[in-house]
Amino acid sequence: MLAEDDRKFSKHLSRGLETEGFLVDQAFDGEEARGLVEKNQYDVLAVDVNLPLLNGFSLVSQLRESGINTPVIFVTGSGDVTDVVHGLDVGGDDYIVKPFRFEELVARLRAIMRRQRPQEPRQLRVADLELDLLTRQARRAGRLIELTNREFAILEHLMSASPKPVAKEILTRHVWNQSFAAETNVLNVHIKNLRRKLEPDDLPQLLHTVRNVGFCLHAGDGPSDPSES
Repeated sequence: MLAEDDRKFSKHLSRGLETEGFLVDQAFDGEEARGLVEKNQYDVLAVDVNLPLLNGFSLVSQLRESGINTPVIFVTGSGDVTDVVHGLDVGGDDYIVKPFRFEELVARLRAIMRRQRPQEPRQLRVADLELDLLTRQARRAGRLIELTNREFAILEHLMSASPKPVAKEILTRHVWNQSFAAETNVLNVHIKNLRRKLEPDDLPQLLHTVRNVGFCLHAGDGPSDPSES
């Protein structure tokens, strides 16, 4: 997630990062950024210090106080040593000063992500649902589930984020690497097919619809709205 109030710079930077394989959500003030981070799971946050409504230092401090430990790199025009130290003290993991070389930012982001994920898990598990990332097989209650490539990608993203919900926009960008128009039913069709495969009549619900947000995977009752699936 990129939190930057300069919309032109943010758009330019986001496009560059996406060409490097990153999926980027943009926020243009601190409050919007906090809402995105609380709703979604990110690998790393790039945060400008001088954000309106809630500055970058306060944003990261509040995230840390609420138990959100997503790594942060501050991207800012201030290279003052006091600011750098303060940014690291409030919970930042790195600091890069504008103007910077784009290649350096990419290298720093990837280094942070490597430190956070030194070893990728082979399997994901939510309740009695298992997903093997190497063999690309899914099983629920020991039963093999046949999945298409799209269904596998959706399920992997939902299981990685579980029990947090994942926004529809994030899923479409993760699976198709693009954003569909709001009225497009492509994702909902895949979710419906996935739900049918994951939840036969003799097994409880795992895939829940979160109204006005997206979808989540967890055991037990959830805020599911079948009309949105």
